[in-house]
Amino acid sequence: MNSSPLKTAVVGATGYTGLEIVKSLLDHPGVELTSLTAKVDETVGIHRIFPELSGRLELECSNLDVDDVCRKADLVFLALPHTVSMLFAPRFLQAGKKVIDLSADYRFPAAADFEKVYGAEHRDPAGVEEAVYGLPELFREEIAPARLLANPGCYPTAAVLAAYPALKAGLADPGEVIVDAKTGVTGAGRKASLAFLFPEVNENFKAYGLAVHKHTPEMESVLSRASGRKVRLEFAPHLLPVNRGILSTVYLRLEKPAGEDEVFELYREAYAGEPFVRVYPPGRLPELKDAVGTNNCLLGFKVNPRTRNLIVVSAIDNLLKGAAGQAVQNMNIMQGFPETSGL
Repeated sequence: MNSSPLKTAVVGATGYTGLEIVKSLLDHPGVELTSLTAKVDETVGIHRIFPELSGRLELECSNLDVDDVCRKADLVFLALPHTVSMLFAPRFLQAGKKVIDLSADYRFPAAADFEKVYGAEHRDPAGVEEAVYGLPELFREEIAPARLLANPGCYPTAAVLAAYPALKAGLADPGEVIVDAKTGVTGAGRKASLAFLFPEVNENFKAYGLAVHKHTPEMESVLSRASGRKVRLEFAPHLLPVNRGILSTVYLRLEKPAGEDEVFELYREAYAGEPFVRVYPPGRLPELKDAVGTNNCLLGFKVNPRTRNLIVVSAIDNLLKGAAGQAVQNMNIMQGFPETSGL
């Protein structure tokens, strides 16, 4: 571990993800939190916005001033909306800072891919070329020397970790993958929207974004690259009436017969030594409550010999392993800290 604390900044500190980053950094022995910024009406102590931080952190949160952040911090977390991060990441990089971006702006291998999916011009194509996709279990060696880190989406994190071992081993058909996923309301961010008001969500359950969800091409891109096979998948997201968490059921068509003991060994070997992946033995499936509040991805499975499907269930906390926790995990790898520090 480095001898002096790493000075860090959180841009977008007043969102759900920003708060979780702040809380993790406060518990990190190798980090000093030196700057908090967001879109605010006036400069105010962060503990006034989030009273749970009273007595722990009274750092002021102000509107973003890039030069001021650069004077105060060496690594910057960008917890900003899609298409906004690309406006600021280049300025931090030019100042010699490391950047961990939690938006989708740098998740695709080329700017044209982003533009096709998000329908907006990418303002930093050079950054796209440099950025490293931050899923540690698959790309740890690339993450370590990175200056610009693209933190994965929450849905893709859960789905990719569930499907990767079977696809990589050639056990499953890469053209027949179905991801049926359910998320808590915080996955939409901390914003006012009719669809996410309490009366609309409470005692309700609905599908959305069928066939058009922007995380679909991200999942296909990452799984294709990691497995070495062209992956095509169907993604069906649903909104749960809970605050946080993602439970994904991933259906994979087996290309050859496989028993559950064989699948268990395959997944256990694929994630051996991974501090935040738990592979359940046959007969046990993860539940949402087991993952919420942790940086873990919990995996369980069932082989259906009648349909020759491998059904993998994954559970994560969308704000932690799906966002803030994974961002801190990536910071640890980039800085040479113990990977579990602050988590």
